[in-house]
Amino acid sequence: MPINRLQSTYDSAILLPVMNTLYIIIPAYNEEKNINTLIADWYPVITKYGDPETSRLVLIDDGSKDSTYDTACRLKADHPLLEVLTKENSGHASTCMYGYRYAIEHGADYVFQTDSDGQTLPGEFGPFYDAIADHDVVMGVRMKRGDGTGRLIISRVLRMVVKLTYHVSVPDSNVPYRLMRSDALAEALKLVPQDYTLAQVVLAAVFEKLNKRTCYLPISFVSREAGESMYNIGKFFRIGFNALGEFVSINRDIDAKMKTH
Repeated sequence: MPINRLQSTYDSAILLPVMNTLYIIIPAYNEEKNINTLIADWYPVITKYGDPETSRLVLIDDGSKDSTYDTACRLKADHPLLEVLTKENSGHASTCMYGYRYAIEHGADYVFQTDSDGQTLPGEFGPFYDAIADHDVVMGVRMKRGDGTGRLIISRVLRMVVKLTYHVSVPDSNVPYRLMRSDALAEALKLVPQDYTLAQVVLAAVFEKLNKRTCYLPISFVSREAGESMYNIGKFFRIGFNALGEFVSINRDIDAKMKTH
């Protein structure tokens, strides 16, 4: 996919009025060292772009073993649009799916997802806000990565695997920076295995298979300053190795479901 497509879509975007109901979904696991900075960074986004009565910044504790949940709860007093949820550990992708369903069930018009590790920048949300006026989905593309060459290679391989199995092109299918209209998200979620480790990747492919109006914008991706990732390179390679066969099976199921609707 040519990179000029990534940029041109928001250069001509029409500025929206303030969003009706924006939900920002952030999964978190053992991120006690990042929580204070995370909320301080992302809370201004929800107050600037979301309706002050109905929008929410939702942090979902994925069964952390540290004080992530308690630390986040203490911040609620000074951040009225902050919601803090906790659940049993089920992994990053499953927690994102949980957050998406929660946002839709609570009346979100728009759902944005990012991660709690501080590697994405709130200051880059503006172009996504502008671009959603003409699109169903706006996804980031990590042009440069601050988390090492190994993960960059894995992302590129994953892109090729998605093209091979789902027959669609997604520049960065697992990116933790995506803004979605809730109706498009709800339709896509019906086709995505909810507890699958790579559900975020499948979701990105499904948007393309459904011919949703999808825009891809470049984003920064800085190195992690605190906390530890729950995934190491070895685990990523094992997941990637298994993905090819799993994606073929999942795509077959998706195509069957699409034919019945």
